[in-house]
Amino acid sequence: MPYVTASIIMQLMTVAIPKLEQLQKEGEAGFAKINQYTRYLTVVLAALQSTGYAVLFRHAGILDKDLGKLILIIVTLTAGTTLLMWIGELITKRGVGNGISLLIFASILSSAPAGIQAWIHGGATEKLFFPIIAIGVVVAVVFVQEGQRRIPIQYARRQVGRRMTTGGSTYMPLRVNMAGVIPVIFAAAILAVPQTIGSFNAKWNISIQRNFGFSSIPYLLTEGALILIFTFFYTAVQFNPVDQADNLRRNGGYIPGIRPGPPTAHYLDRVMTRLTLPGALFLAAIAVLPSLFIKYGGFSQATSRALGGTSVLIVVGVALDTMRQMQSQMMMRNYEGFLK
Repeated sequence: MPYVTASIIMQLMTVAIPKLEQLQKEGEAGFAKINQYTRYLTVVLAALQSTGYAVLFRHAGILDKDLGKLILIIVTLTAGTTLLMWIGELITKRGVGNGISLLIFASILSSAPAGIQAWIHGGATEKLFFPIIAIGVVVAVVFVQEGQRRIPIQYARRQVGRRMTTGGSTYMPLRVNMAGVIPVIFAAAILAVPQTIGSFNAKWNISIQRNFGFSSIPYLLTEGALILIFTFFYTAVQFNPVDQADNLRRNGGYIPGIRPGPPTAHYLDRVMTRLTLPGALFLAAIAVLPSLFIKYGGFSQATSRALGGTSVLIVVGVALDTMRQMQSQMMMRNYEGFLK
């Protein structure tokens, strides 16, 4: 989690800080520098989070007032996070897939047996309806994750030096859920703040659990609203219509029926906004459904959390990304073999 949080913070800071934005445009060297900053921020966040855990342990009476044990907990958790970060980057470097995503994928799968066992020993309603709901969620996640709007792009013929390039047509794929699972992580991180504050005071904790518990209506409404906001925000960070329009104009491309420049940027922004709304509503529904099933459907918490919508979203997303990357690598190998 500290590495994921650090990565998200660095992505957001590239928009706000001109120096980081310039590094992002420098290619591989710039990305390497940003990754180095991400590693440093990960260590800092891991140290802060482990310190918070140690303070909570001491406040709950689990840990005594031994400074050596406190330092040992902080160093151990920080070192473990750094080790996982290195393993994740090593997996990514070897071309297996996104290393951190695969580690999260493995963590979710490790809780699947407990969820299946809870489903087997659950009530009649859970045994009957959960497989239907699970299959429906998987189909919906795949449908939305693979859904895209293809914007037609036409390239005009132009002369580069002494050569005349031939025009052609292609398309710009705009995904329905361009933000992925990041808005859900954002919302969960913010909503964890009241629970953390309440753990320091018994009266606060009782009040928060009664009025803002994980399955309460105010909590679920706030979670859905935050996911909607963060989906639009993160999509705006990932996709800049002005830059896309400028790149098209520099390369001699245009959208049929749309003038190059600002009209193209306005068109892309309007299309992306219309695409993001159903994607944001889908993410909010996926995140809220497990809690609703637990509270009103009679489902056990282990089943809904282990095999719920957010877990399926992460698992399916990682599986699809890994399959795309492996397919791309196979195509590159076949192409290199053809050239040889």
